[in-house]
Amino acid sequence: MQNRYAADIGDYVKLALLRHLAVGRQLGIAWYLYPDEGHNGDGKHIKYLSDPERWRDLDPFLFDALQAVANEGRSVAALQASGAISAAAAFSIPIVEGTLSKGRSLARAAWFAQNLEALATCDLVFADPDNGIIDDSEHRRKQPSFGKQMPLSEVLSLAAGRPAVIYHHNTRFKGGHHKEVDHWLAQLGPKALAIRANAYSCRTFFIVNPDQSLADRAAEFCARWSNHNVWLHGAT
Repeated sequence: MQNRYAADIGDYVKLALLRHLAVGRQLGIAWYLYPDEGHNGDGKHIKYLSDPERWRDLDPFLFDALQAVANEGRSVAALQASGAISAAAAFSIPIVEGTLSKGRSLARAAWFAQNLEALATCDLVFADPDNGIIDDSEHRRKQPSFGKQMPLSEVLSLAAGRPAVIYHHNTRFKGGHHKEVDHWLAQLGPKALAIRANAYSCRTFFIVNPDQSLADRAAEFCARWSNHNVWLHGAT
């Protein structure tokens, strides 16, 4: 997550999803906050806010809150202050890129330990890595881009003993996005679910360790958003 993305279409989908899933639960949010970049035009997808007839009825309170954030200053702090999402705990300390090679890996391990501690009492957690899930290859921890990614080991640690929702930005995976989603589902456990959302860009929300109530609410959400390029992966 980067502050410049706050209130874009991706936020509308993900926060609406969390608001629907978290009813009756103690939600914890791991923002995976990464410093804003300026090398591309990402984060400009707020045109949906100018089309309330198409988008507002999906979640009127959230739509209005995001519109205020877009108008007054976009940031994770503004999202939280607006009431767009209510969480029992949130970890928004920025990811420290650290030094080269080993230093970067050690800094990340310390950061993630703080993350786990901050969200320890939550019974549903959400992680928002900028780019999404990657494998656990050690060489990745030494790369500058590692700050925008979430290795599988962190996903499984965060989800240990509780349900977790993980953001993933679909990539140029060999075989296409359908195979990419299947690949990660195979790593996340037999009950894992995936919600696909393709408004403006292709993203997937993986639900790890869902109980039946969470699975039912995920299906309800997809049915409500079905005319807005959102669907449950593999559903017929």
